[in-house]
Amino acid sequence: MHRAARDIAAQQREAALALFSRFGHGSRVAVLHFADFVRLTVPFTTDLEAAQDAFNLPAQESHGTAIFDGAAAAVRSFDGSGGFSMERRIVLLMSDGLDTISSTKYASVIEAARSRGVSFYVIHFLLFTPRDGRLAPRPPSKGFRELAEQTGGRYFRIGDAKSSLDPRAHYDLAPVFQAIEDDLRGQYVLGFYPGAAARDGQMHSVTVNLANRNRKRRVNQLRTSYNLKP
Repeated sequence: MHRAARDIAAQQREAALALFSRFGHGSRVAVLHFADFVRLTVPFTTDLEAAQDAFNLPAQESHGTAIFDGAAAAVRSFDGSGGFSMERRIVLLMSDGLDTISSTKYASVIEAARSRGVSFYVIHFLLFTPRDGRLAPRPPSKGFRELAEQTGGRYFRIGDAKSSLDPRAHYDLAPVFQAIEDDLRGQYVLGFYPGAAARDGQMHSVTVNLANRNRKRRVNQLRTSYNLKP
C-alpha cells in the first residue's frame, strides 16, 4: 500500500478509537470498512472493545475506493438494528474523499439518511498534489462534503501542505471530537401538529430560525421537508 494510504489508515484508526472513548455507557457502535469492497466488520454492539479490535486489521492494497457505496451500507446498517426510536443516529465517515468506483449516487445516500434520521460527520484527510509550483489540496468527489451538509452533520478538513510532506506528522483531532460532542449535546427534537390542509401528499418545507441571531450559533436541520399522506 502507498505510504500516504498507510498513514491515512493509521490516522483513521486513531480517530475512531479516540471518538469511542467519548461515547457513554450503553451507546451502540458498528464498524464498516470500505475500499474496492464494503464490509460491515462489526454489527451494532455495546461492546466497545470489539469495535476497537475491528480497527486492528492490517492495511491492504485496493484497486479503488467506494465511498458512497460504503456510506449507503452504513445507513442501511441501522435497519433492524434495534435500539430506541429516539436514539441519535450518526455516521462518522473518514476518508481522503476520492471516490473512484461507487455505483451508488451520493444523492440517494442523502435521501436514505434523511428518511432514517441519520447524520454524517465527515472527516476529510486531505491529499495534496503539485500545482503551479506548490502543493494544493485535491478536491473531494462531488457529494462527499454534501453528505455532511445535507444530513444535519458537520464536515472537517484535516491536514495541510506542510504536514503532507512529513511522514511523522501527527494530527490533533481533539478539536474535531469536541466539536462533534458539542454538536450532539446541543441538538433538539422539535415536534408540531400540521393542519389538515398539509395532508395533501405533497412535500412541505420546514424552516427553523434562531430568535436571537447570534453569529456564534447556527441551525443545522436533519430534514428540511416532510410529506404527510391524506
